[in-house]
Amino acid sequence: MAIKDDVYIPLVTKRSDLKPVEGKHWTRAERKQWAAGLFTGCAVLYACRTVTPLCVAAMAKEMGWDKTQSGSVLSSFFWGYTMTQFLGGYLADRIGGDVILPIVAVFWSMITFWTPQLAHLSTDKYLTIQFIVLSRVFLGMFQGFHYPSFSSIISRKVSEQERSFTYSFICSGSHLGTLLCGSIGSILLETFGWQSVFYFVGLCSIVWMLCMRYLVIERHRRKYAQPPSVSVSDNTILAEKFPEKKAVPWLMLFVKPAFWSLLVGHFCENNAFYILLSWLPTYFHENFPDAKGWVFNVVPWVVTMFSSVFSGWLADHMLSKGWSVTFVRKFMESIALCGTASALVFLSYTSTYGSALVLMAIAVMCCGFHNSGILVNPQDIAPTHAGSVFGIMNMAGAVPGFVGVYMAGHILEATKSWSAVFNQTAGVCMFGWLVYMIFGTGKQIV
Repeated sequence: MAIKDDVYIPLVTKRSDLKPVEGKHWTRAERKQWAAGLFTGCAVLYACRTVTPLCVAAMAKEMGWDKTQSGSVLSSFFWGYTMTQFLGGYLADRIGGDVILPIVAVFWSMITFWTPQLAHLSTDKYLTIQFIVLSRVFLGMFQGFHYPSFSSIISRKVSEQERSFTYSFICSGSHLGTLLCGSIGSILLETFGWQSVFYFVGLCSIVWMLCMRYLVIERHRRKYAQPPSVSVSDNTILAEKFPEKKAVPWLMLFVKPAFWSLLVGHFCENNAFYILLSWLPTYFHENFPDAKGWVFNVVPWVVTMFSSVFSGWLADHMLSKGWSVTFVRKFMESIALCGTASALVFLSYTSTYGSALVLMAIAVMCCGFHNSGILVNPQDIAPTHAGSVFGIMNMAGAVPGFVGVYMAGHILEATKSWSAVFNQTAGVCMFGWLVYMIFGTGKQIV
């Protein structure tokens, strides 16, 4: 051992005794490594999330489901997704998102991989639906930890000047995952059946989890590890190295209109996004049966991936030019909500495949600007509690996943009208935009 200046430092420590030092931003190289890893994580996460919407038409045909039953299967994911948002953010802020991410990834990857087996446990249609619904609920529960966890990581390890682009780039992985699931998944679906899509996506998720755990997280922990038994006579130095975890001031947050505007805006945007995500394949299958699945399941997500990255670059560029954070967030959210609403209204009046594909692509593309608007806003208003605030916000945002998606199926079953679904979704978007424009802010409030 060695003793110097009242600091006792053991020369030999176990790896399990090492704890990462808080309060340091990643280097440029580290930011690239983590961004690439989390980008890929969002891709496989959304591939697991969208594999059921991709295959639901084939599953419904094989198992005799109607629109309401299909809507129940699609929306059940969000019952579980809502449950764990706050818990995920709280745990990420307390023990670290890098600890949470690989643990929960094991579960949602395995659930995806074994879903086809669950579908064939019984020959009874109603019992099969219950098995699938339950698996979707658990899939949502474990995936609910993902976004709050990496949001907490980004708020601590990336500076404010680089946060929008980094966050938007990582989130754009979700569109790549939807794209790959829609393209490769459509080919597998048509060639080998819907079961093969679940096996392929589940296996990809398992591989990502192992790579992220041992190639990124473990390497980062070894580099920044420090023995917890270090005793320093100067308490100021000790406090700087191991800052105290402060409780989230919920009472102060709950009386701030800006906080509630986040919840309302995120709810309304997610209502549109989840309806499009869940029902887009069914819309094209029913209205344009001769259209190729690998086209309409790919094009909207290609443009959205680029719009998400571009919105992050544009937001950081505007901030570097002196625009206020509040203006930048509201500008991005205006494109997201107003653009989506406008495209959906026009989509209600189109009758050709080409125009429907373009308008659907525009509607989904505008959703990509949400990543640089409300989605990153918790890191502005509560940077030290971003994971917890994001968890509450995303819990509200998950509600339309089961309410909106289910209601869309119910409306379709009752009215047989896609226009009714698109118009009410556009109206919800405009309401969310109005609330956020009036009450939203980019200033720190806690």
